[in-house]
Amino acid sequence: MSDELHIIGGGLAGSEAAWTAAQAGVQVVLHEMRPTRKTDAHVTDGLAELVCSNSFRSDDAQTNAVGLLHAELRDSQSLIMRCADENQVPAGGALAVDREGFSQGVTAAIEAHPNITIAREEVTSIPDTWKHVIIATGPLTSPALSEQIGKMTGRDKLAFFDAIAPIIYHDSIDMDICWYQSRYDKVGPGGTGKDYINCPMDEAQYNAFLDALIESDTADFKQWEADTPYFNGCLPIEIMAARGRDTLRHGPMKPRGLTNEHNPEVKAHAVVQLRQDNALGTLFNMVGFQTKLKYGEQTHVFKLIPGLEEARFARLGGLHRNTFLNSPTLLDGELRLKNAPHIRFAGQITGVEGYVESTTIGLMAGRFAAAQIQGRTLSPAPMTTAFGALISHITVNANAASFQPMNVNFGLMPELGALSAPVDENGKKLRGKARMQAKKQARQTGFTSRARADFAEWAHGEASSEAAE
Repeated sequence: MSDELHIIGGGLAGSEAAWTAAQAGVQVVLHEMRPTRKTDAHVTDGLAELVCSNSFRSDDAQTNAVGLLHAELRDSQSLIMRCADENQVPAGGALAVDREGFSQGVTAAIEAHPNITIAREEVTSIPDTWKHVIIATGPLTSPALSEQIGKMTGRDKLAFFDAIAPIIYHDSIDMDICWYQSRYDKVGPGGTGKDYINCPMDEAQYNAFLDALIESDTADFKQWEADTPYFNGCLPIEIMAARGRDTLRHGPMKPRGLTNEHNPEVKAHAVVQLRQDNALGTLFNMVGFQTKLKYGEQTHVFKLIPGLEEARFARLGGLHRNTFLNSPTLLDGELRLKNAPHIRFAGQITGVEGYVESTTIGLMAGRFAAAQIQGRTLSPAPMTTAFGALISHITVNANAASFQPMNVNFGLMPELGALSAPVDENGKKLRGKARMQAKKQARQTGFTSRARADFAEWAHGEASSEAAE
């Protein structure tokens, strides 16, 4: 069928694109190479498989750009967000999910949809008979298809490294040393304010751990990996440690907002946090401890952390290569390849970073493709929204010469107008830290309130236009 939409890749972006287009009435063929061909990071053949539990990050739609993106996805009837909400596990102010249940939910929904056919096969090239295509193969695009994409784009692909944090069995953690607490006791969706396990370090323990970490052997680079940059949002723990002795205790090991219930009078010099990784609470992820250390070094160094002396690891950390397009030079505003407009790209391969961001680009690619097949026009989301900010960044706003993967953030949106001076309950102007905090919160809520209003207006206009057509 010439009007079939072929989607390559059954990750979050591909699954969301397939669902969105199918819901619009388009016949979709979703091509997923697993289990025919494995990847370096996935372990199952389920659709939308995650590699860590807290993939959806903050769920705060009032002051956080990621939480805002959650809200826009929910308003758009996103399958990924629906399954995330249905498989939520406690994680403070974040939205974390049971990975297995989440993937099973997405897979079941896609398999049951009457407009979707799943083809378990590796696609190595795009047949001429495919008139509508979305490539959503993510950062783990197979070598054969990568070569084909390189030929289509006429450019060398870019690459960075993504590191995975270790996972520990809960019953091997010493709770006489560690304690449960979310930072500042924050209660998030499905949480209690005690959603993290905290491992305290005094100054001597921190310095001993840091020395061992810096001196450890890392996984060897292959020749083609030597000059590939890391994505700053996912630096290996040992790379961060090498940047200065206090880098970790001001980063993923910061002790702020935490009080040791076993010794509340003593302030920890640093704290390692563990986050629940499954619904049963049997597995915990080491927060911020993505690493490229060799396996033997990981078990030695990480057992220096107080409370983890007898830790058993369900999964050790690792490193895999990610690939992405220089999208500002290659894609138009509807995510089409400029020199082959019947082909769209979606997900991390477009240069967005993060599962939520990838889902968003998948959803919009599905909408754009469905509209094109059905002869409809679809207006772009306003750049003041999280949806619009992401697409605008990767297609027109980013500097192509220095383009790197990007998470959603308020810096991708147009600036707000002048904000009024913050005042206290008596109308007096705030000073010092209180003033700075109030200005920060006002700026955050200014972005989100504007985005929510603009998104609602855009979504209403799109619904009215679709009904009219």
